[in-house]
Amino acid sequence: MVTSPKSPKGEAAAPAPAPTLLSADAQNAAGILPASHWTAQPLPEENSGNDTDSTYGSFRSTIASLASSIYEYRTIQGRTYHGQMGNAESWEPNDARHVESMEILHHALVLQTDGKLYLAPLDKKKVQKVLDIATGSGLWSIDFADEFPNAEVIGTDFELDDCNQEWTWGENTIDFVNMRFLNGVVDDWYALFRNAYRVCKPGAWVESSATSTKFLSPDGTVKDGSAMDQWGKVFREGGKKLGRTFAVYEEDLQRKGMEAAGFVDIQYKDIQVTLGIWHPDKKAAEIGLWWKLAIESDIEGYINYFWHAVLGWTPEEAKVFARHIKREWNDPNLHGYFMMRVAWGRKPE
Repeated sequence: MVTSPKSPKGEAAAPAPAPTLLSADAQNAAGILPASHWTAQPLPEENSGNDTDSTYGSFRSTIASLASSIYEYRTIQGRTYHGQMGNAESWEPNDARHVESMEILHHALVLQTDGKLYLAPLDKKKVQKVLDIATGSGLWSIDFADEFPNAEVIGTDFELDDCNQEWTWGENTIDFVNMRFLNGVVDDWYALFRNAYRVCKPGAWVESSATSTKFLSPDGTVKDGSAMDQWGKVFREGGKKLGRTFAVYEEDLQRKGMEAAGFVDIQYKDIQVTLGIWHPDKKAAEIGLWWKLAIESDIEGYINYFWHAVLGWTPEEAKVFARHIKREWNDPNLHGYFMMRVAWGRKPE
């Protein structure tokens, strides 16, 4: 059974401040190239039509959002974002186009973990109540409820329950807490896991999946100054300006946060995520294709917030950058990948 949160928060906290523009000197110090670097280069040719929409139209959204859209949305460059309920400012859009991207991303992640929705050693006989924090499209909650038909699965999102505020669920009431893709939206990872620890029953598990934004390559084909290199740098600097880090993997925040909160039996799995179809292994190439499709299906949605609100680029300049990075992702001679960590821990009995 999948449900949305039973009640909104109480009185809202002060809104999180919007990030200020990163100065030209600060951008230069961080190794971020100016918009003029990209607009001066020849534009890659666009494919005729939208390959993602035409070829993979069957992945269009068929599921309504689990949480009611009862609060006002912010609008940035024509895209909607979560409203300022408490500190619920998100860099990701929440419109239909981005939901489609998240649904493809869910499929890619399940393939990446060999068809598993979780890696924690759950006892199906004991799991009765589950929290899916920042549920996004809601597909994980729905799939988990199918696998655990007797469990209540609560999918939360920022309209109703901002995970940065004190959680409203009672102490020792939850059997499993799932958190995916919270890069750039968490104020304090230690507080996040303290909240999870409080609501978990003794013996319950928490699991967190987070990706690095830094593109690597096994053979040096991802160069400094490339669009893939710039992608990671902008997100990391944008996270600093917003006060919500993207360096979750690099700073080992999942393991450290769980450990500090009191979780035990902490384990994690580091996964190399191929982006694109360059990998010689057929399965890795297939997974890489899905990751690429997920991001390309809403490339503007991923870059819009930080390229506009932090770098001060125009929509046209951001679109030029998007063309360049899509060209790199589709170049079989550029072997880009990034790291993802899935970590899980248990509350002592």
